[in-house]
Amino acid sequence: MTKKAGIKALAVHFPRGVRTNQFFRNHHRQVVEAAESRKKGKMWAPSENHDEDDFDREMASYLADPFRGTVERRVLTEGETALTLEKRAAEKALAAAGMQATEIDLLIVASFLPDHFGAMNAAYLARDLGVLGMAFNMESACAGAMIGLHTACAMVEAGQYRNVMVVASCTYSRDTDTRDPISWTVGDGAGAFIVSDALPGTGRLGGKCIHTGDTCGALWFENYTREDGSLWFRLLADKQAGAKLRDTAQHYLKTCCEGALADAGLGIDDIDHFVFNTPLAWYSRFAARTLGVDGKRSVINMYPKYANIGPALLPANLYHAAREFDFKRGDKVLMYSVGSVSSAGAMVLTWGDVALGAPPDAPTQICD
Repeated sequence: MTKKAGIKALAVHFPRGVRTNQFFRNHHRQVVEAAESRKKGKMWAPSENHDEDDFDREMASYLADPFRGTVERRVLTEGETALTLEKRAAEKALAAAGMQATEIDLLIVASFLPDHFGAMNAAYLARDLGVLGMAFNMESACAGAMIGLHTACAMVEAGQYRNVMVVASCTYSRDTDTRDPISWTVGDGAGAFIVSDALPGTGRLGGKCIHTGDTCGALWFENYTREDGSLWFRLLADKQAGAKLRDTAQHYLKTCCEGALADAGLGIDDIDHFVFNTPLAWYSRFAARTLGVDGKRSVINMYPKYANIGPALLPANLYHAAREFDFKRGDKVLMYSVGSVSSAGAMVLTWGDVALGAPPDAPTQICD
């Protein structure tokens, strides 16, 4: 009998700060007004054949909003870093599983962006948690958690490790210029999975991952000098970024999800819950429409609460979906994540007795 791996525990953590759209009206009113008059902020605009495109159909109701459906986003406050978010998410996952850090044989960390360049965050996080086993970094942009989950399952199923923790974080608030409209749609957060041997009748059933090289050049980071004189990196977008991401969205989604279903030997009608990462307010509805998901099955969208939190989107959406829709042992779940200039991937699993970490704390600091 083939050995299967599954998620043993899942947790999320978010910074203390929350930033609403009022922040941008308070600090960058002219930029917002220009976007409202359509002089700027055209990253997401309909294509010429928008009446025939699922992406454009779902986007249409957001075009009059300069924030494109973003309501609020959690942001770092003083003393908070990618590493502090990662550590707290990991601690919550360990507590939920009733485990000690010394029981983790392998730690995989996807920090977007890390606090420590070159070595990045894995060794620091392993040290701070008290992990005694192996730790390494995995970078795949917004698909980092999904690719990490695939890797963790493979490691467990191969018998190389017993308990693998995957931690993903995003710190877009410090990595974007608030005068740039791209910063209006992003936030910060972290999530953690613990992957172990699956219980009988549960665990990973199949998956499919591909690279997203067609989006190369759409987004990139460049270094700049911050107000305090220190050097950092900020995310920038090409003028055609929206078109590149839109034009590839359906292909990546269908290739990965249909491939994962085929690998699992299942059809779309066999799935009980769908969890898509939501880099855009309309992405979950676009994905459901494209795959032909009927309204009777659960599809989560946490974008209005968190905005785009990069690789932390998958664990955040999965965590909230499991709570909101009360996932049961034996339920079939299809998950999908897309990352620009990196990877896209899908996984099908049978839900087991997944321990969910403590609910995220409410924000304590309004950063408007």
